[in-house]
Amino acid sequence: LATRMAMSHADYTITEAGFGADLGAEKFYNILCRKSGLVPDATVIVATAQGLKMHGGVPLEQIKEPNEEGLRAGLANLDRHVRNLQRFGQSVIVVFNHFAGDTQTEMELLGKHCQEQLGVPFVVNHAYAEGGKGAEAMARLVVDTIEHRPSQPQLDFTYNDDDPLTVKIEKVAKTVYGAASVTFAKSALNRLALAERHGMGHFPVCIAKTQFSFSADATRYGAVSGFDLLIKDAVINAGAEMIVAIAGDILRMPGLPRDPQANHIEYDDGEIIGLS
Repeated sequence: LATRMAMSHADYTITEAGFGADLGAEKFYNILCRKSGLVPDATVIVATAQGLKMHGGVPLEQIKEPNEEGLRAGLANLDRHVRNLQRFGQSVIVVFNHFAGDTQTEMELLGKHCQEQLGVPFVVNHAYAEGGKGAEAMARLVVDTIEHRPSQPQLDFTYNDDDPLTVKIEKVAKTVYGAASVTFAKSALNRLALAERHGMGHFPVCIAKTQFSFSADATRYGAVSGFDLLIKDAVINAGAEMIVAIAGDILRMPGLPRDPQANHIEYDDGEIIGLS
């Protein structure tokens, strides 16, 4: 109710789903929107040249260098994310976050691919260097899409409320991640069976896995598919009304690195340095 009241006083309300669209957006649609009844008017997916090169097989230490072949190879990962978002019935906009090392050729390649191969609107976002002014073109495209090509009025969820919990997990794994099969460890099956016995089978599922890959293996980049997803365990969140399935080796609540960026932020002659 509070969310709806706040949105009723805003021309546009924006939320960031976080991580890859296979994680943040999937949970936003299948959990939050399912429970709240909200339907986004449009969805923005953010791409970077470095991220695409990483998914195109370029070594991490070289992703800041121009590499048209690597960028082109990484587009398959972007394509999968766009198709996943469209499968929910969403109008999708691709935004390319521009950084200093990105070339005009890379921007043109990505724009042409989005327009000709995916058929989705595309815009370059210069907010990193120019702040709000650099994001104006993106904001105008989002507004135009909402007004003239909005998402369909109802979301197409990945699974039904009355599907068994194992089926819900399998549908997300196969439909969104591209898995060929799902294997459940005994501990996971026991927890899921316990949840269903106690009347929690209608809960949505929240799959915890790495954000670096469609699979549960953080080293498998690109549009990987045809793999087996291992569900090692499950957690019953009765209060939040969701079942968390643990896929692969993952730290559910990551902490700070050994040397956090805060150690390098300083105030020098009226200017803050070290923010990135």
